[in-house]
Amino acid sequence: MGGRSIAGIRAFLAILLPDTVRSALDAEIERLRPVGRDVSWVARDNLHLTLKFLGHVEPERLEHAVSGLALVAAAVAPFELAVVGLGAFPSPTRPRVLWAGLESGADAAARLARSVDGALAGQGFAPEERPFSGHVTLGRVREPGRDRHLASALAAGAGHRFGRLTVDRLALMRSELSPRGARYSIIAAWPLSASPSQGTTAAAR
Repeated sequence: MGGRSIAGIRAFLAILLPDTVRSALDAEIERLRPVGRDVSWVARDNLHLTLKFLGHVEPERLEHAVSGLALVAAAVAPFELAVVGLGAFPSPTRPRVLWAGLESGADAAARLARSVDGALAGQGFAPEERPFSGHVTLGRVREPGRDRHLASALAAGAGHRFGRLTVDRLALMRSELSPRGARYSIIAAWPLSASPSQGTTAAAR
């Protein structure tokens, strides 16, 4: 954390994506844009994989959470992750959130998210009520409803592959909202530093 005081902020934990993957996802957004006119699309530089959203956090709580997150990262080994395919929540036919999915490495990402959730629950943060469903948010529909053209475009991208990355760090992010959109910055990041065998053992606990 560099010793800096932290103002009350909107914060989340994330896996950050390399330029190559973000560029591929941004190109897919441009393909979808003509049929998704009522969608608020995520800016290229903001594309990421959220592990846990913390909301607005008081400085003291965030400071206390950091030590637990460092321990989580130290117990997890780096892993490979592939970003593949398109979908929507709650469904492609009535979409609210448009996303790119995960393939190989999805289970490891889910284990990391569960470890983060458990560590933060010990610091008084509410645990997640739903199982982790790893995805990269591409856009949010402003007025959800049936849209067969958008559903067809999502189906056409179901097999699109957006690249692979080595997940080797856990990032605590700050989200600042403005009329121009969200701006994200890194508060702190910790390397995933367990050996593969140590990471497998820790994940099994």
